[in-house]
Amino acid sequence: MILRNSNILLLSAVCVLCISSCDNSNKPGYQKSDNMNNTTRKAEYAIVIHGGAGTILKTNMTEEREQQYQKALDDALMIGKAILEDGGSSEDAVVETIKYMENSPLFNAGRGAVFTSEGKNELDASIMRGSDLEAGAVGGLQTIKNPITAARAVMDSSDHVFLVGEGAEAFAKLNGLEQVDPGYFYTENRYKSLQRIQEREKEVGMHITDMADSKYGTVGAVALDKHGNICAGTSTGGMTNKSFGRIGDSPVIGAGTYANNNTCGVSCTGHGEFFIRYAVAYDVSAMMQYAGKSLEDAANEIVNKKLMDVGGSGGLIALDKYGNITMPFNSEGMYRGYVTDTEKFIGIYKED
Repeated sequence: MILRNSNILLLSAVCVLCISSCDNSNKPGYQKSDNMNNTTRKAEYAIVIHGGAGTILKTNMTEEREQQYQKALDDALMIGKAILEDGGSSEDAVVETIKYMENSPLFNAGRGAVFTSEGKNELDASIMRGSDLEAGAVGGLQTIKNPITAARAVMDSSDHVFLVGEGAEAFAKLNGLEQVDPGYFYTENRYKSLQRIQEREKEVGMHITDMADSKYGTVGAVALDKHGNICAGTSTGGMTNKSFGRIGDSPVIGAGTYANNNTCGVSCTGHGEFFIRYAVAYDVSAMMQYAGKSLEDAANEIVNKKLMDVGGSGGLIALDKYGNITMPFNSEGMYRGYVTDTEKFIGIYKED
C-alpha cells in the first residue's frame, strides 16, 4: 500500500515536471509574437522606437521615400544601440535617439513638426525614468531645437514635472539648451498640409484639425540598459491646424509616456485625446502589475480592443524588464523598429 502511494506520488511529480518544462508562457521573457525576441533569455540591452502611426500605405509611398524612412529608423536605432552596447544609460540612449528623429524633417517632431492654425510650430516632449519614476515634460515650445532635451532638464534640474509655453522656454534657456529661430522648424510639405486644411475649412465653414495630414508623426523611444534600467521618451509637433493652445498625450506622463523598472516602458502615438482619457501608457504597466498580464497581452488589449472600441486610433511601443518588445497599432501603418544585443527589426506597414 505504501509502495503504491509512493508510485502515485512519483508519477504525479513527473507529470508536473513535464507540464512545467513544456509550458513557457509563465517564464520570464516569454513572448509569443513571431517577429520579436521569442526567447526566455533576458536581453542584455534593448531599444525600440516609433516615428508615428497612421494611414501609411505601401501604395502611397514612393520607393525613394520608403528608403529614406528605413534609413532614418535604422540610423536612430544605431545611435541608441551604440550607447547601450557601451554600457551607457537608457536615459542617454532615449534622448540621443529622439534628438536624431527631432532633427529629421521626415517626422512630426522638431524640424519636421506640423503647423498650428496660426502658422506656428509648437513642440511637446516628455521623458520618464523607470528606476525612480522621475519624469519631465514640456509643451508649446517654439525656439528650443530639441524639445526632448528640455523635458530631460525639467526632470533632472527642477522640482517640477510639466512646464509649458513661455515658462518652459525660459527654463530651457536658463539651462543652456540650444535655441533656434522659429523658422528653423519650417518645412514646405508641412506648410502645404496646413494650407490644404485651411482651404477645406473655408469650404465647410468650420474648424478642421487634420490627423491624416499629421501622419500621427510623433516620435518615441524606450530603452533597457545593461544595468536593468528602463527609460521612455516621446516628442511631437502635435496636430496640423491645432488651435487654442492644444496639447496632446505626448508630454503627458501616464498618457503618452510611462516607465517603471518593475514592469515596462511605453511611448505612444495616435489620436492624443483618446490616449489621455484612457491613460494608455500607464494602463499597460498597470495591467502587468495588477492583472499579471504579459507585456504583449496588455499592450494588445489596450490598442486593439479598448482603444478601438471607443474609436481611438494609433499605436505604442513598449519593452519590459526582460527586454521583451511589443509594437501594436490599429492604424494602417506605424514607423517602428527595435534592436537588442542579438537582433534588429524595422517596419513601416501592417504586413511587415
